Parts: sequence; structure tokens; C-alpha cells
Amino acid sequence: MHIVIAGGHGKIALHLTETLAAHGHAVTGLIRDPDHAADIEAIGGRPIVLDLERADVEHVSGLLDEIDAVVFAAGAGPGSGAARKDTVDRAASVLMADAAERAGVTRFVQISSMGAGQEPDASRGEVWVAYIEAKTRAEQDLQSRDLDWVIVRPGALTDDEPVGTVTLAESVDRGQVTRGDVAAVLAELLETPRITCRTLELVGGEVPVAEAVASLTAEED
Repeated sequence: MHIVIAGGHGKIALHLTETLAAHGHAVTGLIRDPDHAADIEAIGGRPIVLDLERADVEHVSGLLDEIDAVVFAAGAGPGSGAARKDTVDRAASVLMADAAERAGVTRFVQISSMGAGQEPDASRGEVWVAYIEAKTRAEQDLQSRDLDWVIVRPGALTDDEPVGTVTLAESVDRGQVTRGDVAAVLAELLETPRITCRTLELVGGEVPVAEAVASLTAEED
């Protein structure tokens, strides 16, 4: 497969690029900062510099020619204000989905967040509220499309070493999960095209990643 990752220099995206490249897939990472290109190349990916907040759908769709899947892993990140939660976490996802449809790329995996789809906790501040609202609206947009989409809502993310075991289901108790384990789940989902039109929550657990993903196909039988 050839996979395009929007937000290609994010921590999950870097783990995912390395994993997919090791599995023999071609990976293109869309990055805003040209200084990040070498990091993508060092782990087997191909960088393309693209500012998703300024790009238009025609240009982005042109980058998806002969692509098999899109992963939306972009985010405004810590320290960004409420406005950028909308322009990146929502609008950039909508842009990538529009471009995928125009280019005929049906497989679309979106990284969201636990808490999306629910009323945000206002006590955590306006930026948190904007973040959850942006993720919710991005999910709703994707769910309305005729794409082979999968939405993954990780719990609280850590930079600990991945353990290779998780809890993955439509609803799970809140918890933590390593970014490396999130990437492993995403890679397995990309390699399991039967799983489609599912919104999944993900935290650390006791089930090996491959087994956790395979159990989702068993639910459909």
C-alpha cells in the first residue's frame, strides 16, 4: 500500500511511518515545517511540505493520486489556542476527506480523542472545549461520507515504550495508552480493510494488538 499521513511529524505519525515502512508499505508524510523532512526520510518515509491551514482541495487531491489510504494525524498541538483547534483538528480533517473523495481514495483513518462525541468538560477551559468540539465535528463530517472510514479515539497519550497490548472497542473505560501502541493499532487497521465505518476507543490493556484488531472482524461475522 501507499499511505499518506497528514500531520506526518507528529509523535504517533512518526511511529506509524516507521512501522508501515518496516512492513513494506510506502508512506508519504505531509509536514508543515521543511526542517522536519529529514526525520521522515530517516525512518523510511517520503516528506511533502504542505500547510493544511492554507492548502486548497484541488492541490491536496493532486497529492493523493494512486494513494491507497489516508491517515489524519494532524493536530494543533499543546500551546495552541481555540481558533487553531478548529482550523487544524476540524477543518484540516475535512479538507483531507474532501481531497480523498475527489482523488478516489476510499480508506480514511482518523485519529480523534476520547471525549469526542460528548459534551466537553467546561471546567477544563475554553481551549479544551474547542478541542473536543473540533474533534467531534471532524468525526461527524467523516461519518457522513461514503468512505471506508475508521475513527480511533485514544485515551491519555504517553511517550512510554509501547507494550504491544491494548484494549480496543467501541466503548472502553478511560485510561492511558502509549503513542507507539496507538501507531501499532493504526497499522493493523490499515492492513485489515474489512474493518470499516467503525468508531473505536483505545487504551492500554492486556490483549495483543493483532488479536485486538482481529476480534473486531469476528464481531462482524
